[in-house]
Amino acid sequence: MNLGIIFLSEMVGTAMLVLLGCGVVANVALVKNKGYNGGFLMVNIGWGLAVFSGVIVSYASGAHLNPAVTLGLTANFLGKGETEFVPGIPIDGASIFTYIGAQFVGAFIGAVCCWLAYKQHFDEEPLPANKLGVFSTGPAIRSYGWNLVTEIFGTFVLVFVILGFSYGGTPAELGAIPVAFLVIAIGASLGGPTGYAINPARDLGPRIAHALLPIKGKGGSDWSYSWVPVVGPIIGGLLAGWAALALLPVLG
Repeated sequence: MNLGIIFLSEMVGTAMLVLLGCGVVANVALVKNKGYNGGFLMVNIGWGLAVFSGVIVSYASGAHLNPAVTLGLTANFLGKGETEFVPGIPIDGASIFTYIGAQFVGAFIGAVCCWLAYKQHFDEEPLPANKLGVFSTGPAIRSYGWNLVTEIFGTFVLVFVILGFSYGGTPAELGAIPVAFLVIAIGASLGGPTGYAINPARDLGPRIAHALLPIKGKGGSDWSYSWVPVVGPIIGGLLAGWAALALLPVLG
C-alpha cells in the first residue's frame, strides 16, 4: 500500500459518491426528468446508495470519502494509540493531505460527470436555484449559526456511528450496507434544515464545479453560505472522534 493507491481509491470513491448523489438531486429537481418531483425521501435514499457505491469501490483506502471522516478517525485513532489508517499508511500530515486532497478532486470530477449526464435538463431548467441545488447544499431557513449547528449534529452522528460499527462488532459480511442506511437515516431525520452536506468535499468540490462550468443560466454559487458545510462537518467529525474515545468502549 502506498499514498498513490490511497489517492486513487479516495478519488474514485468520492467521484462515484458525488456522481450518484448529485445525480439523484438532478433527477428530482430538474425539469423534464423521469424522477422530477420525486421528493426528499428519494433524495435521501439516493444519497445513501451513492455512499454505498463509493465505499464499495474504495475499500483499499478504508473508504473515508469525506474530510470530516478522515479528521474524526485521526482524532480517534491517535487517541487510542493507533498509528496507521490502513496497513502501511501512517497517520501523519502527508497521508491526511492525500486523503483530503483526493476527496476534493473526486468530488469535483463527480460533479462534472453529473452535469454531463444531465446537460439537456440543466439547459431546460428555468430556476438557477434548482441548478445550484444539484451541486451543493443550501439552508431552508438561512441562519448561519443554526445552520452550522445542524451540520455539526449531522456529521457527529455520521462519524460517531461509523466508529461504533467497529466497537459494536458489526458483521464484516454486511460491508457498506450499514453506512448506506446511516446516511439515509441522517437525511430523513436531520437533513431538512440544511440539506445535510455532512461532508466538506461533497459540498465544496461540486460548488467549485458549478462556478467553473458553462451551465446555461446558472446564477451565483452562494459563496456566502459555502463555509457552513465545510466548517460544520469538520467540527462535528472531530467531536465525534473524541467522544467515541470516552463513550463507545463503555457502550459497546
